[in-house]
Amino acid sequence: MLKNFTKEEKSWIMYDWANSAYSVIITVAVLPIFYKSMATGSGLAPNVADSYWGYATSAATLIIALLAPFLGTLGDYKNFKMRLFRFFFLTGAISTALLSFTGSWQLLLALYMITIIGFSGANIFYDAFLVDVATEERMDKVSTYGFAMGYIGGSTIPYIISIILIIFSSSIGITRTTAVRASFLLTSFWWIAFSIPMIRNIRQVYSVERSGNIIRESAGRLSSTLKLMRCNRNLPLFLIAYFFYIDGVNTIMHMAAVFGDSIGLISTTLMLALLVIPVVSFPFTILYGRLARRFGSRTLILTGIAVYLLVCVLAFRMTSEMEFWILAVLVATSQGGIQALSRSFYGRLIPKENSNEYFGFYNVFGKFAAIMGPALYGLFSQITGQSRFGILSITILFIIGAFVLLNVKEV
Repeated sequence: MLKNFTKEEKSWIMYDWANSAYSVIITVAVLPIFYKSMATGSGLAPNVADSYWGYATSAATLIIALLAPFLGTLGDYKNFKMRLFRFFFLTGAISTALLSFTGSWQLLLALYMITIIGFSGANIFYDAFLVDVATEERMDKVSTYGFAMGYIGGSTIPYIISIILIIFSSSIGITRTTAVRASFLLTSFWWIAFSIPMIRNIRQVYSVERSGNIIRESAGRLSSTLKLMRCNRNLPLFLIAYFFYIDGVNTIMHMAAVFGDSIGLISTTLMLALLVIPVVSFPFTILYGRLARRFGSRTLILTGIAVYLLVCVLAFRMTSEMEFWILAVLVATSQGGIQALSRSFYGRLIPKENSNEYFGFYNVFGKFAAIMGPALYGLFSQITGQSRFGILSITILFIIGAFVLLNVKEV
């Protein structure tokens, strides 16, 4: 599949393979269900446990969102990008391993927050490396193949192993809890092992020279960038649109398992249904990339938003396991494509030598968005006493995002 890619492009794509294990096991499926069982087992009401999960996700993303612009400016200095990438990547991978040794839901939430900071911080620099490994003409292809390989490999293989361990735990002489904890260790090991090509083969091509106090310089560059962004109408409009619609995407991703649990689906059904997402996402992500060459990235992003709107409405009315499976397939058709094309669309809008700084702002909008969505979900769930209204509230984000994106010119 990757024979027509350069060594640098392959190595960059493999990091999606590496960190996607975290995305599905920690963010979407196994950890949320494990947390929910620990929290409700300690006396928390299900909707309150859902709210705490949403608030913890929001708090962690707030921290990385506040750091992102400054981290972005630091990453643009020569030889800084990979150093910062390694720091956050190791923070995420090590804290993920430590989840295996927690004994309370409070500590579990705290470590989960640290994993988010590590994972998201590393992605600031990983995304920015796209301009170092691919030309503008190849960005859509490289970006979509990154997400696609992540889905078919990183999201699938370790997840299948985890499901087998959990479902057949008693047959192999271990408890279900032990099997779940083992899946966290597997996630950490997978993440570290397949990040090695990225660390060994990727080098920062575009950079700015350091000429004085790095803190003062970074602050000055941030101010200059903000002024430049105001002169490019397309850039702030896209970021505002992205702020809203990617918030909806991330919220669906983070809250799917706890939502399914709240409406009565058993954990095994949830884990098997969520396995559909990476398997189906693989071909559809590549399809999005190919269709973007014909119809434009903006059109395909708007298509993904429409699919997510349908998912929210159907989830509100969901009453059976079969409907959850259908929703999982619908999410899978657009999840990878909308994220990959957003990344490459933005990559073509920005100057390459300041890619980290600009991707810092990209992540600010993405991470601040991830604060609002889970909090909105948690608030509506807590006020109404039903998680259905939490998922329905997310339609607001997709509608606003689509409206603003319609005013962004195709590049």
